[in-house]
Order: sequence, then structure tokens, then C-alpha cells
Amino acid sequence: MRKILNLTTLRREWFFNAQRDIMAGAVVGLALIPEAIAFSIIAGVDPKVGLYASFIIAVMTAFLGGRPGSISAATGAMALLMIDLVRDYGLQYLLAATFLTGILQVVFGALKLGRQMRYVPRAVMIGYINALAVLFFLAQLPQLTNVPPTVYVLTLLSLAIIYILPRFTKAIPSPLVALAVMTIAAIALKLDIPTVGDMGELPTTLPIFALPQVPLTLETLRIILPYSATLAIVGLLASFLTASLVDELTDTPSDKNREAKGQGIANIVTAFFGGMAGCGMIGQSVINVQSGGRGRLSTLASGVFLLFAILFLQDWVKQMPMAALVAVMIMVAIGTFRWSSFRNISRVPRTETAVMLTTMFVTILTRNFALGVVTGIVMSTVFFSRKIAQLVFVDKILIHDGSHRVYKVSGQIFFLSIEEFLESFDFTELVDRVTIDLTYAHLWDQGAVEAIDRVMLKFRRQGVEVELLGVNEASSTLLENLAVHSRV
Repeated sequence: MRKILNLTTLRREWFFNAQRDIMAGAVVGLALIPEAIAFSIIAGVDPKVGLYASFIIAVMTAFLGGRPGSISAATGAMALLMIDLVRDYGLQYLLAATFLTGILQVVFGALKLGRQMRYVPRAVMIGYINALAVLFFLAQLPQLTNVPPTVYVLTLLSLAIIYILPRFTKAIPSPLVALAVMTIAAIALKLDIPTVGDMGELPTTLPIFALPQVPLTLETLRIILPYSATLAIVGLLASFLTASLVDELTDTPSDKNREAKGQGIANIVTAFFGGMAGCGMIGQSVINVQSGGRGRLSTLASGVFLLFAILFLQDWVKQMPMAALVAVMIMVAIGTFRWSSFRNISRVPRTETAVMLTTMFVTILTRNFALGVVTGIVMSTVFFSRKIAQLVFVDKILIHDGSHRVYKVSGQIFFLSIEEFLESFDFTELVDRVTIDLTYAHLWDQGAVEAIDRVMLKFRRQGVEVELLGVNEASSTLLENLAVHSRV
């Protein structure tokens, strides 16, 4: 039975879409080359560091990741976090930090922290994805600035192939066709335009196993731990958001905890082969899905084709026009941006729109993905708390010839709703007895307990007999531990 189950899983995750997965992987593998080189340059390391990392991480996550069809490799978000470490301490400390990053991510996965992804509001995710789309587009502008007019012609022709060819056939991914046609045209016509070879030198050998050459001391740990912790958190956040986007695009689920452990193991392995830390890539994952990639085979193919291209097709890859790759990334930007978030802006609650726009603009302006997401989550929490705080209702009933007042409280009582709760009581009313019924209410924090104390003690000072009813078990425990009125 287990053997049959394994064969079923193998077919479902690997070979149900083999031809299109391999084609999509080829497109992604080619698109990864200039990006890996660019990210290496950003981090201040040799291009082979990013290229080796992209190959190893893609292959490892194909087997161990929790989201079939998702692409992981060296990324700009991670490269930006490495600049200071590389500048101050060098490549070997970066490799050690990459190893520790992987360890932390495996721990996060083992603790099942991937479940916390459900607490990221949809408005934050949409803002983050829109920001990425804008940044993808802005990242292409340097390739379209101060260049020959031929570059613009090739870019437009590539976009035409990408968008028109699928109307006639989808047998071969249109981005792959655009890359092949433009490269052949550039070589045949001997065009003097920027190429992939201009981005940096490509490696000529396989990555070699080696331990990071750093002292095994507490001082080394003190240096790399802050960088590793930041890389681990940002990497997992990007990977979880990538997995969630692919979930949405393919209407299939992912395992976030497995994704965390897979990313961690991939980073551990890449550290031993001279690679930098990486994570999930929304842009390349969108390319993969839009090119027909769905299974783990597409992720594996992207890594294998990347290595094959830089080792055996190096002369051809070097001559690939950057204009064609820019066109592919523009396609990614257009496909990634959630246009419906602006088309439906009048139908969405204003608070959610504010969260989405804030997340988007903070991410774009700071180029800090973690800051944008954290800002959005904080805003969502504040808006949600304010909304919940307004849902405290107190019904007032007068019985027994006007001598007994009953307050029936319903809702969530915590630090933000205390004011509305206190305003519901009339301490000047001439009654002999007051009953506060909390059957449909819940006390959440110390502020709620303090509010109950204030009400109880204030009524007692007026000579009124006060009774508290209907307190649930959790609220009762809170009152027993913190309340003052029962001890006075």
C-alpha cells in the first residue's frame, strides 16, 4: 500500500506534466543567469557565488520544498542584507552566515512556525506582491537607459512574441521562443547591444565542496548571528509569500513547514559549495507557472538547465541579448501585479485599501521587503483592534421597582474597548443593587481586569451592592490572579 502511495505521490508531484515542466524550467533557468549575476554584484561577491547558489537551491528545494512549481534561488532581497557583512568580513563569513541561516530555518520549520503565515492579512500580501511587480519593472530600467535604439526594437519584438505566440500555440513557452529568436537574430545580424556576457564572467567548473574558512569561536557567532537571523526571517517570509502566490495561481495547497525545512537544508548545502543564501522567488515562480510549469520537475529542470547553460552553452548564453531577458521580466511584472486590487478599490473596505497601499509604497520606497510587510501587519492589527473595540454592547435592565439595575455585557473587553465599556455604566443612578452579567463577554488582558475593578469599587463606594455573573473560565482565572475588588 505504501509503495502504491509513493508511486502516486511521485506521479502527482513530478511526472503529471513532464513536457511542459521541462520547457518551463528551461525558460526559468535562462532567466536566472543574469539575475544571479546581478544579485552577486549587489552582495559584493563573484558572480559564480550567486550562480552556484541558484543551481543548488533550485535542485534541493525541488526535492525537499513544500510547494511544487515554486522557484527558489539567489535573490535581491537576500543580497541586500549581505552587503555590510561581505564588505566588513569577506566571503567566508558570508558562507558561515548562510550555513547558520539554514540551521535557523530548519528549526523554524521543525517548530511549525509556517502556520503563522495564516496571520498575514490578504491586504498585506497583495500590497507586497504589487510592490514586487513594480520593483521588477523598475529593475529593468537601467537596461533600457542610454542604450542603442536597437535594444528598444528587440524588447518590443520580444514582448510581441511573448504575448502573441500563445494565441496560436502553447506547445513551447513563448518566453523561451523569444529568447531563442532574439539571440539568433543578434548573432546573425552581429548587433552591438548589451548581452548576458556583459553582466559578468560565467564559471567554467562545477561547484566544489569546502567548509567556510572562519574561526570556530563565539566572536564569529556574534558577528554572523544578527545577519543570519535577518536572512532566515526575510527568506522564509519571501518563500511563504511565493508559495501562497503559487497556491493561488494553481489552485493547489502547499506545506509551509516543509517549505521552511527545505529552504533551510538548501541553504546549508549551498554554504558548503561556495553559494550565498537564497529563498523563494516570486518573479521566477510566476514565469514558471505562466510557462506551464506545475510540478517539482520544473523546479529541478530550472536548476539543472542553469548549470548546463553556464557550463556547456556558455558561448551562446553570453551572446543572449539583455533586451530579450528584460522583455521576459516585464512580462513577469505585468503578470505579478494584482490589477484587480485597483479595479475593485471602491468595493474594498477603506482600511484594507490603506493597508495594501501602505505595504506597497513602504516596500517600494525602502526596497525593504520585511519592513513593508511588518508595517502592513501592524496597520492591520491596529485597524482590526479598533473595529473589535467598537463591538462592546451593554444592555441596561431595571427591575424590582427600580431598585435593581442589570447590565448585560457582550463583546471583547481589552485595552482598546475599556473606554466604551466604562461609559456604559451610570454611577449616579439611585439603586440598591447592581448585577453585571458577563455571560456573552470575554476579558482579554490586565486592562480589562482593571476596568472591572473600577466599576465594582465605584459602585461599592456609592453604597450599592454589586454582583458579577456569567464569567467564563478563562476570564475567571484572569480575575482571580489580578482583580483587586474581591480582596477589598
